[in-house]
Amino acid sequence: MFLDKIKDFWAKKNVKKRLSNVKHNSSNNYIKKVGLLIDESYFSEKDQLINELIQNGIQNQNIELLVFRDKIKKNEVFDYSVFSPKDMTWNGTFDKEQITTFTNANFDLLISYYDIEKAPLLLVTLNSKADFKVGFSSVDMRLNQFMIDTNAEKYKVFVSELFKYLKILNKL
Repeated sequence: MFLDKIKDFWAKKNVKKRLSNVKHNSSNNYIKKVGLLIDESYFSEKDQLINELIQNGIQNQNIELLVFRDKIKKNEVFDYSVFSPKDMTWNGTFDKEQITTFTNANFDLLISYYDIEKAPLLLVTLNSKADFKVGFSSVDMRLNQFMIDTNAEKYKVFVSELFKYLKILNKL
C-alpha cells in the first residue's frame, strides 16, 4: 500500500514534468477512429457511453476501448482491454502490450473519460499519439486540446457537448 503511494507520486511527478513540453498536433482530419480511455472505478456505464457514440455516427468497429481499474481480481476475464496501477513501472512506463498498442495507435480522437487524476490514466493520455484529445475540465488542461465541464456520471451531456463542438470544428 505504501509503496503504491510512492509509485503513484513518482509517476505523477513524471507526468507533470513532461507536461511542460507537450506540443499538440493540429489536424484537420475528420473523426473516424476513436480511442476511449475509461476509469471504471467511478464510471461503470461504458456500454451506454459507446452506444451514445454510435448513435452520433461513430462506427462500432472504429471504437477501441481501454479500461482502468484500481484492482483486478486474479481470475477475472474481460472482453476488452483492462489495466491497473500494477501494470505501471516506477519510471512511468507500462509492461502490458495492450496499453502500448493503445498509446501507439493513430486515433483521430482520444476520449479520456475520467474526471479524477490518477497517474496511470494521465500517462496513457499523455503518451497517446491521437490527433485530437478530449477530456474533462477537472483534469490538467495541458493534457487535452478540448475539455468539457461536466462530471463522468452525465455521459449523455458529455457526448452531446462533444459532438456539438466537433461539428463546429468541422471534425465530423
